[in-house]
Amino acid sequence: MNAFIRKCAGLALAGAALFGSIAHGADKPPVLIGLDAEFGHKTSTSAQAIQRGMEIAIDEINRKGGVLGGRKLELVITDNRSIPAMGVDNLRELARRPDLVAVFGGKFTPVVMESVPVAHELGIPLMAPWSSADGITDHDRKPSYSFRLSLKDAWAATALLRFAREERNASRVGVILPNTAWGRSNQAALAREAGRAGITVVGERWYNWGDKSLIEVYQEVRKLGAQAVILVANEGEGGVLVREVAALPDAERLPLVSHWGVTGGALGALAGDALQKVDLTVVQTFSFIGARSPTAERVMAALETRYGIDRPEKIRSPVGVAHAYDLTHILARAIDKAGSADRRKIRDALERLGPYDGLVRRYNPPFTPDRHDALSGSDVFMARYMPDDTLIPVPWRTRKPR
Repeated sequence: MNAFIRKCAGLALAGAALFGSIAHGADKPPVLIGLDAEFGHKTSTSAQAIQRGMEIAIDEINRKGGVLGGRKLELVITDNRSIPAMGVDNLRELARRPDLVAVFGGKFTPVVMESVPVAHELGIPLMAPWSSADGITDHDRKPSYSFRLSLKDAWAATALLRFAREERNASRVGVILPNTAWGRSNQAALAREAGRAGITVVGERWYNWGDKSLIEVYQEVRKLGAQAVILVANEGEGGVLVREVAALPDAERLPLVSHWGVTGGALGALAGDALQKVDLTVVQTFSFIGARSPTAERVMAALETRYGIDRPEKIRSPVGVAHAYDLTHILARAIDKAGSADRRKIRDALERLGPYDGLVRRYNPPFTPDRHDALSGSDVFMARYMPDDTLIPVPWRTRKPR
């Protein structure tokens, strides 16, 4: 009987110790990551894509024990509605939270560009999984707090021009740009790269966000002798131009070689059947279609379980999912390397990580003190829309392999 009592007492003590351990782990505060993106933008799907990539990565990290010896990661979301002033206010509000270690931005470059100096003022890492303006990472602020795993406009310009020349036989192009920081970034990049690509830019035309028609600027560059049009647009204005070009006679429909802003929203719904009447190709950095790595299969399984997305073709704004997933894993590694939730130490650690095999590519390493872009120009390819709104890669005969 005494032996039985001793055994029960031992089990009770063990149970109490286990409960105490669990309770102690539960008492550890979470490490917070902010996401400020354009959730209130009516036609955008990019913010939701970034959120999903982050949530899948956070779930994987937390199931393996979290960071810093058992602290869970937790996502804090704010909505800037694509308005720069709101983005800056949201960044300041997020930075007031002491356990929040970094803020991810959304698609809209003007918001992120306005946030860059504020992030450096506050000393908080600003993570860019979509926005592409060169100035997000190419600046003189030292140490730099902006880190990007995404396209750069310089790389986009090279791809757009080379594709127009090599695949659409266009030696003369017109350029249509938004009157924003993103548009100005692309204008500079295209002007710089055109000569190297052996292409003449016959004319540049600008439009404002919200314009109800772009056909006038399109016809202006066409009449200047453009054989193709380089389009820098989001889904709203892109959908407008696609519909307008589709309504023209066949002889007036030039190929549209587009930056990827149009893929960050409901372009298929906005353009309708016109999308199949226009030769539109868009720049991309990742596709789940044909991706067969264990990581891709794991992310696809999570997309189905969490969001009911059972096929790669159904993923909207796929680069947002993929980039945010990899960037979240990279940030978690930096948190552990820093050994604390101190933002400065995490910033330093982001520059000193080892290789990481991610969803998009192998990073060797993701960042260095002199390079805060995790991707490169060799990751860029072109894609087009199918009738079911699926975005599929386009074969490119002379594209250099990664």
